[in-house]
Amino acid sequence: MFKKSLVYITVKSVGLYINALSFLAPKKSLRLAYRLFSEPRKGKLKIDRLPKSLLKAEQESHAFEETQFHTHKWKGNDETILLIHGWESNASRWKKSIPYLKKTGKTIIAIDGPAHGLSGGKEFNVPAYAKYIDQIVQKYNPKIAIGHSIGGNALAYFQAHYPHTFEKLILIGSPDEFKVILNNYIKLLGLNSKVHQLLAGYTKERFNLDIDAFSAAKYLENTTVQGIIAHDKEDNVVLFEEGKKIANSWKTSRFIETSGLGHSMHDAELYEKIVAFITEKTP
Repeated sequence: MFKKSLVYITVKSVGLYINALSFLAPKKSLRLAYRLFSEPRKGKLKIDRLPKSLLKAEQESHAFEETQFHTHKWKGNDETILLIHGWESNASRWKKSIPYLKKTGKTIIAIDGPAHGLSGGKEFNVPAYAKYIDQIVQKYNPKIAIGHSIGGNALAYFQAHYPHTFEKLILIGSPDEFKVILNNYIKLLGLNSKVHQLLAGYTKERFNLDIDAFSAAKYLENTTVQGIIAHDKEDNVVLFEEGKKIANSWKTSRFIETSGLGHSMHDAELYEKIVAFITEKTP
């Protein structure tokens, strides 16, 4: 209880400091608010301390702008499944699903997102993640992709902004709108409307991205790609209603509702359903 109280006080104190700066030094306030929003505090890996789940995978580094990003590959046949993790995570989050996905016989490639795992950089954002995806798509031409949490948003964004079309997409515990993610951050720190406006304006200017238009449901509403949206009723990180909004918009998807799995969604029955979906013939 004491630890939780200390964390709460620390977080709110940071928020009060950023709010004060928004009036005294707006640019400094924005820099700090954006850095805290975009720089993950966990999820990094070290090559000499890889989790056991990644030790049997082939490691590959890919040049990206002024840095690099990393992938982990489990070799199978010529068809590829692409795995995209979420915030403050890395490729090891798939450790429980890999044994099931191997049953398909396909090659499996898991990307470490920007500033996560063994990938370089300090900042995480969806447009950069989509560039990672594009680079792997051009090299391996995966027809199936699975995204967890904001990794699902990166796949939806990619599907709407790049020419490659997946045959099947699977989104697990993914949010619909970026503004929901931003609003949760604003609420967590107790930031004022001025900081909120600064963050929204900076996002639009830097990425040419209107936060009101950033929506997985909108990105997928006209696609004919077959898909699965899986979401848990007790997800306390991304609300269940977010998954339902995507499902209602994406007409060629099927919705899988679970209970008691939380946000991680690790479950043998769910994995079996995903494998069955992957291996069934596309209409």
